[in-house]
Amino acid sequence: MHILCSICCLHQKESISFVGMKPTIDSYMHKGLRKNLVQTIREKGITDEAVLAAILQIPRHFFLDSAFDKVAYEDRAFPIGEGQTISQPYTVAYQTQLLEIKPFDKVLEIGTGSAYQACVLAETKAQVYTIERQKKLFDQNKQFGFLKSYPNIRFFYGDGFEGLPTYGPFDKIIVTAAAPNIPEKLIAQLKIGGVMVIPVDEGASQRMMRITKLTNGNLQEEKFDQFTFVPMLVGKNNL
Repeated sequence: MHILCSICCLHQKESISFVGMKPTIDSYMHKGLRKNLVQTIREKGITDEAVLAAILQIPRHFFLDSAFDKVAYEDRAFPIGEGQTISQPYTVAYQTQLLEIKPFDKVLEIGTGSAYQACVLAETKAQVYTIERQKKLFDQNKQFGFLKSYPNIRFFYGDGFEGLPTYGPFDKIIVTAAAPNIPEKLIAQLKIGGVMVIPVDEGASQRMMRITKLTNGNLQEEKFDQFTFVPMLVGKNNL
């Protein structure tokens, strides 16, 4: 784990944004920490410049409780409530890089969570459709004013295993939870030539996989590194 300790010293006026009715400052300290974070994940092997630019642009501390302000740019996951986490930035960048997003790609995200991953996708100019099964998290995102700056993200409350058949097919699908297998209903919503990135297997860690739907309907499977995700669960939780 890499701890970010240096701060880029800049001398311009701080910018202010708002989360709901509560102001959140994106200071030059935060921007300096983001710059260090980008360097950290670049050194770990992220080479897609569009992905790195997205990480640099997005104020990750906006997505966390103010108690995490000083550590928001450490390259690790943090809890966001409802047993969910905001993923490690390297993991977010890794999955996004595997997707090989092109401008205006139609992307289905399974597991909105904090919406940080959705914003990274949106920064790469994708058209994002994102599903969250936890009603409390879905409702919190509706009140999160920063997300209004991304008109190319559409939010849905639903069961990730079902996907969004009404809005498919999709160029790309990303699953941000540990799936016990490759969901057939999601494969059905993937275009021919489309790509799905998904962590698969139950247990302490999961194998990151990239599934490509070939012209004959067969699937090409590529296996990558091991990661740890919260489990992908069936159904919706409205408690």
